[in-house]
Amino acid sequence: MIQAHPSRDVWATACADLLAEALITGLAENGRAALAGAGGSTPSPIYQRLGQAPLDWSNVTVTLVDERYVPESSPESNAALLKRTLLTGPAAAAAFIPLYRNAVTVDRAAYLAARELQAAAPRLDAVLLGMGEDGHIASMFPENPALKQLLALNNPPFVFHAPRSRSVLAPRQDRLSLNLPWFRDARRVVLAITGKTKREVFEREAAGDPGVSPIAALVASGAPLDVLWTEA
Repeated sequence: MIQAHPSRDVWATACADLLAEALITGLAENGRAALAGAGGSTPSPIYQRLGQAPLDWSNVTVTLVDERYVPESSPESNAALLKRTLLTGPAAAAAFIPLYRNAVTVDRAAYLAARELQAAAPRLDAVLLGMGEDGHIASMFPENPALKQLLALNNPPFVFHAPRSRSVLAPRQDRLSLNLPWFRDARRVVLAITGKTKREVFEREAAGDPGVSPIAALVASGAPLDVLWTEA
């Protein structure tokens, strides 16, 4: 299941190529395509390569798989990261749908983001996920109160509030997250991981209980998953 690559450069290029291929297929079939990307530092080289892909970015919608409940002016904003690394050059022509909204409540912000995303992109063509050393993907943290809702496959694709928690296995601040049905229904999902520890975490979690392990739930959902890894 895991595709191993000899260097970070080769790994990042392979990830970007898979995502670009899915977007090109979506554009060819529907005249439009949609990408949801992860935050954090790991995806940056992937975004830099993907943003140079020769495709019709003016018909691509870009969003995030999750976001901290902070404005783009915050150094913790995934939206700001995406704009610095992906939405430059040719990819600057893409439409961007943020998850953060300056709403009365985080739940209201999640609802507004879900409505806009559902209208613009009822299906995602390409998804880039990262994984934490605790096995979380997007903001599907173990022991988070929202985890059951986020993993439930009988829910429609939606955006949920993943509340902050005192648990060491949960986010320390409020977050917004796409739920698992978005990934199950996508054209392609790329899980990009690096380092020996994360490979061990993935292999352990993939064999776990889909009711409590986000990785196990992702694998069991039948999502079109490619796992790309480099030890570098």
